[in-house]
Amino acid sequence: MDVMPLLLLVAGSAAVAAAARRTPVPAPLLLVAAGLLISYLPGVPEYTLDPDVVLPLILPPLLHSAATDSSYLDLRAQMRPVALLSVGYVLFATFVVGWAAYRIVPGLSLTGALVLGAVVAPPDAVAATAVARRVGLPSRITTILQGESLVNDATAITAYRVALAAAVGESATWAGGIGEFLLAAVGGVAVGLVLMVPIHWLRTHLKEPLLQNTLSLLIPFVAYAAAEQFHASGVLAVVVVALFLGHRAWEVDFATRLQEDAVWKMVAFVLESSVFALIGLQLPVVLEGLGEYEGGPAVWYAIAVFLVVVLSRFVWVYPATFLPRILSARIRAREDNPTWKGPFVIAWAGMRGVVSLAIAFSIPEHLHDGEPFEGRNLILFLTFTTVIGTLVVQGVTLPPLIRMLKLPGRDQQAETLAEANAQAQASRAAERRLDELLSDERNALPPPLADRLRMVLERRRNAVWERLGQSNPLTGETVDDTYRRLSREMIGAERAVFVKLRDLRYIDDEMLRTLLRRLDLE
Repeated sequence: MDVMPLLLLVAGSAAVAAAARRTPVPAPLLLVAAGLLISYLPGVPEYTLDPDVVLPLILPPLLHSAATDSSYLDLRAQMRPVALLSVGYVLFATFVVGWAAYRIVPGLSLTGALVLGAVVAPPDAVAATAVARRVGLPSRITTILQGESLVNDATAITAYRVALAAAVGESATWAGGIGEFLLAAVGGVAVGLVLMVPIHWLRTHLKEPLLQNTLSLLIPFVAYAAAEQFHASGVLAVVVVALFLGHRAWEVDFATRLQEDAVWKMVAFVLESSVFALIGLQLPVVLEGLGEYEGGPAVWYAIAVFLVVVLSRFVWVYPATFLPRILSARIRAREDNPTWKGPFVIAWAGMRGVVSLAIAFSIPEHLHDGEPFEGRNLILFLTFTTVIGTLVVQGVTLPPLIRMLKLPGRDQQAETLAEANAQAQASRAAERRLDELLSDERNALPPPLADRLRMVLERRRNAVWERLGQSNPLTGETVDDTYRRLSREMIGAERAVFVKLRDLRYIDDEMLRTLLRRLDLE
């Protein structure tokens, strides 16, 4: 097995993603562009996107990482718009895009067109949320986009399976399709509910951080595989488990949380970078075998499908935003009246991603009767052009669009004030607990050590308030920024001495690692 192509993919995509941080271009867009440019360079190996790798091995950890970083409470508060997008819109887009493709592309069967509709229906919000965080979208819109991306893959995969069954010659009925959808949805949620409590119990009772992090890496694959064994949605099982674990993460040992956070950031970075580079690298593969559709007709079909995909999202988003308010007095009383700007951004942030391509590549080459699957290569090409088109056109224009609409961003001052108040309440509770403990003779401490504990609380309490204070006119730093910088300088001086003592053989490497770890945790 030649591992060099894999190493080149990971190293190259990581380098491009790192370079993107120094540019105004979001990393997903730069990675796709790099993949497109590199795909035809001499000597570049052929990277074929394998659905048997992407769906069970890459998608679960990406979903797990996104779900644990999401807020269960925020998602619950936005349940209606998230459900309308992740379920309603995906089914709507499947039928609209499928019907349009059937009418536009001569020779493409209705079942084959519906397969295409299901394939391109789910937006991939990784790029959208990356842009949202960079430009500071309102938290409500970011939550809706994140929630949609967590669930819509399950809807699309189920719709694809139903459409594919009809396309390859299996007996497919409306009742059967609805039954399969319910089995996937209810079964996936049920598997997640069954797994989440015992997994969390195991995480809180394992005492070794290494074992806990090993378990953490296995969780998304276990949840996905368990659900798929029952023909349920592995996507939903992963999301349910991850949302629960993320909501209860505070109950896990602090050492595990520190390690876990670093490990999952690295995993998400490598996988996200690699899959977006893979999208661009598929160009030579999807251009093969177009046959009668090569040239001008294929370009026209690609433009037409892209426009239908983009416009259908607007057709769905605006009624889904305003109709519930018109029909329900309770919603009008409970929620602020939205303007047209928020739905416009949500509708424009419908970029497609690697899941669409992975599903497209899983389309079989032959029907059950042995005949070739008519239009398979065209469906693959149209999926690729839709993914590239939405990533490039919508991804590039989304940041200036957000700035032009002047949507109110996150109020940093209000968030810092809320953080300061929360820290003040927590510090007072900790101080009361410290007094209770010190009143017990078994916890007696010399006064200087007890004062040191109180100073830690005082420092923690003041740090947030100091960020609200005036900045240093010479450096532009707040008092807290200056304090942290000076602390790092002091720690750097200590670290240099420890290394020098190791080099002089005054201490050994084991002691050096112990001392450096103590500094790292400060």
